[in-house]
Amino acid sequence: MRIATANAFDNTIAQLTRRQADLAKQQERLSSGKQVLKPSDDPVAATLAETAKNKLARNEADLRALKASRTSLEQVESGLGESSDLIQQVRELFVTAGNGAFTDSEREDVARQLESLRERLVAVANRTDTNGRTLFGGLGGSSTPFVDTYTASGATVVFQGQRGQAAAGNTSLPSTLDGDAIWMRVPQGNGTFTVSLGAGNTGSVRTDMGEVSNLSAVTGDAYQIAFADVGGQMQYSITNTTTGLPVAGQTGMPYQSGQMIAFDGLSLTLKDGPAAGDTVDINPVSASTDLFKVVQNAIDALRVTGTGANAQRTQALTQSLTELDSAHDRVLLARGRAGEWLNRADSLDSLLGDRSAALKIEKSNLEDLDLIQGISDFQTQQTALDAAIKAYAQVQKLSLFSAI
Repeated sequence: MRIATANAFDNTIAQLTRRQADLAKQQERLSSGKQVLKPSDDPVAATLAETAKNKLARNEADLRALKASRTSLEQVESGLGESSDLIQQVRELFVTAGNGAFTDSEREDVARQLESLRERLVAVANRTDTNGRTLFGGLGGSSTPFVDTYTASGATVVFQGQRGQAAAGNTSLPSTLDGDAIWMRVPQGNGTFTVSLGAGNTGSVRTDMGEVSNLSAVTGDAYQIAFADVGGQMQYSITNTTTGLPVAGQTGMPYQSGQMIAFDGLSLTLKDGPAAGDTVDINPVSASTDLFKVVQNAIDALRVTGTGANAQRTQALTQSLTELDSAHDRVLLARGRAGEWLNRADSLDSLLGDRSAALKIEKSNLEDLDLIQGISDFQTQQTALDAAIKAYAQVQKLSLFSAI
């Protein structure tokens, strides 16, 4: 088969052109540092690299969200710590206010201090993070979740957030806590029943908070202990005010200060001297109270005056102290949970960081160029192209006319 000179020249030029294109492409790879410049270079590698890129973007978003949650949780933990300190100061004032030697003015001074601490507690409950989001608003709602309202019956804090707590995910943590569960769900009295003195009491009788001595015998009814002077001897009788019937074995019983009485699964200790006609009311707990109301009740008790005021005040402070300790336990529990979430945030940060590093390596292995190999290939192609150009320059001078 005869090969024309023109055809040979065309083939040689085409080969030189391809070599120049390959060399230019290799130079582009070197300048970009990428082995895969477009999907057609390696469809499988390009697809896997795009998948790794998307995973990396989601992982980076999780890291940013985790950082924001950690910042909020740090402020939550700080706020709960401050709340705990304030509650401890309130407790110390409760104990101080129980001093029977205090004058009305001294008790008023304590009441004003308690009012200041109560306002600070409300401020902590309404605290926001650096982005202006409430830290204790639950699942959302008002920008001021705890609103202090003043009515004829006294000051009351109302929760206007949305109750509930966002659940922690595999790579996410809640950035707010349910303030309603922390401060607004405090058990009244001892958690089962409350003990209060009759409003018209004139004696000095008072009680402890009582306890459940036999859970299976508890009826859940309300009771009243009434005192009467019979022949110069103080006696007490207990009536079930829910049924209107006297409690068996608890009618016309002699009274002695410091004695513990037990009935229908309940027990409590009576102290000091009652006057005839004094009463003690025992009511089942039907709803919870809140920390702010506990403090307000103590403030109101310190301002009680008149006959029997000392006993009323002592009884109210005893109940407030018990409820305050319950409230403190709830704050400490919430603070412990925030601390656990912060520890989990450290673990998640390490996990997501390792995942980002792995995805970056995977993406690099799929699309990045081995520079050493790339430079070697570029030099090889460049040498081959130079040799081909020189060879072509020699061959194109050959002609039969040169031999004539």
